[in-house]
Amino acid sequence: MLSRLKPLIIAMALCSSAQAFESFEIADIRVEGLQRIAPGTVFNYLPVKVGDRFDEQESERAIRSLFRSGYFKDIELERENGVLVVKVVERPAISSIKLKGNKDIETEPLLDSLRDIGFAEGQVFNRSLLEKVEQELERQYFSRGKYGVNIETTVTPLDRNRVGILIDVSEGVVARIKQINIVGNDEFKDETLLDQFEQSTSGFFSFYTKNDQYSKQKLAADLETLRSWYQDRGYIKFNIESTQVAITPDKKDIYITINVSEGAQYRVSDIKLSGDLVLPPEELFPEFQINAGEVFSRKQVTSTVTRLSDKLGNRGYAFANVNTVPDVNEETREVALTFFVDPGKRVYVRRINFSGNIKTRDDVLRQEMRQMEGGWFSAQKVERSRTRLQRLGFFEQVNVETPAVPASPDQVDVNYSVTEQPSGSISLGIGFSQTSGVLLNGSISQNNFLGTGRRVSAAINNSAVNRLYSFSYLNPYYTIDGISRGFGMFYRETDADEANITRYSTDTYGANMTYGFPVSETDTFRFGFTADSLKLKLSNFASNEVRAFVDQNGDSFKTFGITGSWAHDTRNRRVFPTKGGIQSISLEAKVPGSELEYYKITGKMERYIPLTNLLVLEAQGEVGWGDGFGDFDSLPFFENFFAGGVRSVRGYEDNSLGPRDSTNDPLGGSFRTVGTLAISFPPPFLTETNSVRLSAFYDIGNVFPGTENFDVNDLRMSVGIAGTWLSPVGPLAISIAQPFNDQSGDDLQEFQFTLGAGF
Repeated sequence: MLSRLKPLIIAMALCSSAQAFESFEIADIRVEGLQRIAPGTVFNYLPVKVGDRFDEQESERAIRSLFRSGYFKDIELERENGVLVVKVVERPAISSIKLKGNKDIETEPLLDSLRDIGFAEGQVFNRSLLEKVEQELERQYFSRGKYGVNIETTVTPLDRNRVGILIDVSEGVVARIKQINIVGNDEFKDETLLDQFEQSTSGFFSFYTKNDQYSKQKLAADLETLRSWYQDRGYIKFNIESTQVAITPDKKDIYITINVSEGAQYRVSDIKLSGDLVLPPEELFPEFQINAGEVFSRKQVTSTVTRLSDKLGNRGYAFANVNTVPDVNEETREVALTFFVDPGKRVYVRRINFSGNIKTRDDVLRQEMRQMEGGWFSAQKVERSRTRLQRLGFFEQVNVETPAVPASPDQVDVNYSVTEQPSGSISLGIGFSQTSGVLLNGSISQNNFLGTGRRVSAAINNSAVNRLYSFSYLNPYYTIDGISRGFGMFYRETDADEANITRYSTDTYGANMTYGFPVSETDTFRFGFTADSLKLKLSNFASNEVRAFVDQNGDSFKTFGITGSWAHDTRNRRVFPTKGGIQSISLEAKVPGSELEYYKITGKMERYIPLTNLLVLEAQGEVGWGDGFGDFDSLPFFENFFAGGVRSVRGYEDNSLGPRDSTNDPLGGSFRTVGTLAISFPPPFLTETNSVRLSAFYDIGNVFPGTENFDVNDLRMSVGIAGTWLSPVGPLAISIAQPFNDQSGDDLQEFQFTLGAGF
């Protein structure tokens, strides 16, 4: 306290001594006592200059101004004839700042934040600022639940008017919520209400979720959740009377008590629409989520207001406002709801403007627009257009603004600003998988070729299983209606024995052309043509099944085929989605008259359901079947389906499930079914990352000679944990699985991984 008052005492003393000054004209100004600070700094703060009259009032002003600079801890003003002598004692400079004992808060980021407030090496030492630093450190530890933190600072004087500062932190332990009591609840049990809270007492997963660490902000959110929970069940008069938070003397346990008043449950007696109904009531009433006779629900009322506003907004009433006017009857415990509509003026779009697209042409962006110039404004279409731009993959960021047109209250412009990112790549990579061995690959691709939005790529891949050379081209807007067209050429050498299946190899080359037809915003149909030539090569150890096929059909085939697929995609993103799903069905068939005649049909389903902010439930299933026709009474063996491995039923060796040939190598089958149920989540200490995901999974599936051979008792199952990392050299997938209904002869592989292969 004495150190705080010292400047004030000095100032008062100097002010009283200044009264002895007789007014004089300053002939010169001399500064004494400076060590680091330049004289010009003192002159800048002095409110007087040579030639001014100096008196009692100016003396007080000069002292205040110099002290206010924060550079000095002592100031004296003297007169030598006509010279004003300013004697100062500088505050010490901070020579070093060291932190000790801080584990939760990293040193470098903390020093950076201190530098922002002027507390850093080389700056003038200010005791009051150090106290603020201590308070801020305490606040940060409190926010982490460490209420027993103790911070001690030591200021060590050094030579040349410097100080060294040591901040010694004793963090203590995290205070845990020991008990949460709710008082006054008669209609619902404590357990039911506490299940709605984000915070809780310690449980099995608390080490990961940290839900047992007290936070004032989280408690406020939990109280609002509790209020909403009651009001969604008709308790309009529900009120939280008080909240007490107590901490034990050792700062380790926290007790929370919440006093509530439930009130009575209310029902909805009537629902009305009023105001300026620019749309017919029969168009608005289907948007209602609450009806007369039902228990009142604030959530349903809010949802109704949102849906009504969106309905009007999508019809051009961009500034529509819908208010709910409740009429509460205390005697009957009923509430009549009136939804008052104020649509405002109908708005249409004057222009759609783009900025930031230096390389990408405007017409590429306009192709993605669902909001049209000259049309009525639709918030839904504006946002959908932004999403489509983002999903192009050309832009790092896409923002949209809808400013009103000056002097035209019924017009807006839609301005999209984009930040372009590299859309092409040249890569050389190396990877490894347990089945394919070393994977060498190189590719050059450009997804936005010359800014046209067209995609061009060429690739070379080499592994023990496959050697592939390919080229492809795709124009996503071959027509103005959004029909896409692409074509490609390839040459592939395959050694099946290296893939852990029956022994043969093939050389294949061919070309393809595909068309895509957008049916809706979420549905796409694709159709294509293929032409290829395949040459079978048999080893001396080829199985009887392989030799029989060659003896009957030959070893060289030229074919023409068709492909078709339909996909319904509602995922929020394509990599590591957290909600939505995708359903698809695809067909591959060789046309009659080809040297091979067969078809393959595959149906897939993926569904993602968020359980919490971190946990996502994933359900995936796939069914594939095929058969021959014409001169072929079955699917060619080299087109068979396979299962087992890191990308299907984990815990079993790649491609090892299903029928075997005469040499006991996997032969595959014409019918496959696989499925996965998993809970995925980011790593515990990397919850913000988008490149790593962990999961606990249950896999099931198998391959059968045909649909008639399917037997649910033959399905193989496994459980385990897995991780996927989008590494700089390609995706790394790792799994540890435990099969639990394997049969004699199954090839098991509990630990599996692959690096650098697509997924």
